[in-house]
Amino acid sequence: MAFAPKPGCPMCSIVSSASHATPNSPRSPSFPPGSTQPEVLWRDDNFTIYREKAQPLSSKGHIITAFNLHVPSIYTLSSSDLPLLVNIRNLTTRLLTSLLTPTSHSNPYPTQTHENLFHIGFITPPFKDNKIPVTDHLHCHAYIGPPDLMGWWRGIAYGPLAWYPIDDLIAEIRESVSNNRVKSGYDNRPRAPIDMVPHAGARAGTADGIETSEPGISNSETDLEDGDGNTAARLLSPRSPEALLTPQNQIPSLRV
Repeated sequence: MAFAPKPGCPMCSIVSSASHATPNSPRSPSFPPGSTQPEVLWRDDNFTIYREKAQPLSSKGHIITAFNLHVPSIYTLSSSDLPLLVNIRNLTTRLLTSLLTPTSHSNPYPTQTHENLFHIGFITPPFKDNKIPVTDHLHCHAYIGPPDLMGWWRGIAYGPLAWYPIDDLIAEIRESVSNNRVKSGYDNRPRAPIDMVPHAGARAGTADGIETSEPGISNSETDLEDGDGNTAARLLSPRSPEALLTPQNQIPSLRV
């Protein structure tokens, strides 16, 4: 099997343990050793999302999305995996919103929206978070700013030198396989017009109709862009704000 679990990998251990978790009773190994157990928030066929409790970046919330397969890096992904990336963005946004306390919903930073407070992305190799030093199992970090628990040394991994925002990754993959006049833009990327097109950029081909799409790593053929994945997906948290996110797979009606 491609990307089979790797013995000794902390992320593989969390994924394996979380597969036996029951709703509202998350069970997973401690990571790092000797720390408190990660709180599993979501588990489906493609990835496991847990709340980082041992070494969080922010006191308001830090969650990690681990791919269930032992995918080594973002460079393994192809355009066919765009629905997976969009699903990660949607789910983590939903889960981060659920972590906001009632007082946080009032937004203590009036010049920033909740979306601007959420930071979702990947640490690109060879950089790593020295508190969570996993470099060969792909995982996405998401936290609520400001990162008051990060520290300057750890901040290198989350700075412009190493941090790859998921919105930028999605936009750049789409722009590499789509007509270059269809841009995601740089302002308000989560609400870009191209996001209204289901699976935009996930398939590639030549002008004569020959498809050249590379195989993806997804374990599900269902529509992933709405943040739900498949019917077997389980939200392992008593708080399930399903209405907090507008589905991205609705094409608006146009009047001519």
